[in-house]
Amino acid sequence: MINAATLPHTGFVRLKHILAPDGPIPVSKSTWWAGVKDGRFPKPLKLGARVTVWRAEEIHALIANGVPGDGA
Repeated sequence: MINAATLPHTGFVRLKHILAPDGPIPVSKSTWWAGVKDGRFPKPLKLGARVTVWRAEEIHALIANGVPGDGA
C-alpha cells in the first residue's frame, strides 16, 4: 500500500498508486477524472498509448493543500 508518506517525492506515479484503497486520495476514478477535467486535480502525462502518469510533486502538493471533493 502506498500512502502519502511512502509516495515518491519526485518522478511519476500511476493512478492506482494515487487513489484509495492503495493510494492516499480517497476519491473514485470517475470523481478523479471529472476533477482533472475541471481543474481540481493535476493534469496527467501520457507516456504511451496505455500509460498515463502524474508528477509525484503535484500529487504531494494536492495532498498538502487538502484534496478537494474528499469530504474532509
